[in-house]
Amino acid sequence: MEQTRNFIEKLGFPPGDCHDLPTSQKRFPDGAQYRVEIPSVEGPQSFEAVIEACEQYRVNIHRVSQGSGIMLMTDEELQQMAEIGRREKLEVSLFVGPRGSFDITPMQMASAGKIAGLRHQGMDQLVYAIEDIKRACSFGIRSILVADEGLLWLVNECKKMGELPEDLIAKVSVQIAQSNPISIKLMEQAGANTYNVPTDLTLARLATIRQAIDIPIDIYVEAPDDIGGFIRHYDIPEIIRVAAPVYIKFGLRNSPNIYPSGTHLESTSIALCKERIRRAKIGLDLLKRYAPHYTTSNKGAKGLGVPVETLKV
Repeated sequence: MEQTRNFIEKLGFPPGDCHDLPTSQKRFPDGAQYRVEIPSVEGPQSFEAVIEACEQYRVNIHRVSQGSGIMLMTDEELQQMAEIGRREKLEVSLFVGPRGSFDITPMQMASAGKIAGLRHQGMDQLVYAIEDIKRACSFGIRSILVADEGLLWLVNECKKMGELPEDLIAKVSVQIAQSNPISIKLMEQAGANTYNVPTDLTLARLATIRQAIDIPIDIYVEAPDDIGGFIRHYDIPEIIRVAAPVYIKFGLRNSPNIYPSGTHLESTSIALCKERIRRAKIGLDLLKRYAPHYTTSNKGAKGLGVPVETLKV
């Protein structure tokens, strides 16, 4: 075993999980250790509800993300999401579709087929996905959420060749599920700008991943039931210490899965968004009690995929 560990270390990776929990010296471009993300902000009304709740609870956030997909938003909704993001200087990360679960196969819904996740099937779906991204970018969106390794690589190549904006943030979804330093390093090399790790990783494993990669780590400190249902508020200070730069992500326990969302679920989506901000208030107050010296970013900080102004009408 020692020989294997030594060989892995020569390749530039930790030889085992970092049970000593080393402090990360890595930072966001502005020097901050952490930022805050609110997931499942499914449309303009939900986004405005998030802003309202942030003012009510005096919570500062940096990014919102959405899970239903670009393809299920109207042009007007895309424009409104971009406008709110620009106004508030927040990153707006939208999921790319169609994914495998949108198509005719039932495999992703079967007990043994869930490993297929939300990956894109065939070349046609990759073409549709790139078209989905181009449409969002035309409204000024500069952050996308991907759950397929091939799409991630293709997006990176499109950015290099000018087919997609160079400043587009590729955020890798928790659904892609790589959970060791080597697998996640491959995601970084394929073009990931920020990586959402699985929800159940120990502090030692998070610390080990941080030793291997430079991009920000996104982690649920409260996870929806269908991806674990954890509430890790007391872990927040140590997660930041060992995993910085990190996006602290507030999902919501005991809440329904509303993907894909729409106007028929709008009131539910708004209520869930408001409660996520209340939970963020609880988690961030805890952080202030135990680690008030940890640093966060201002709105619109360098490295955020804030929507840009476009000529789109």
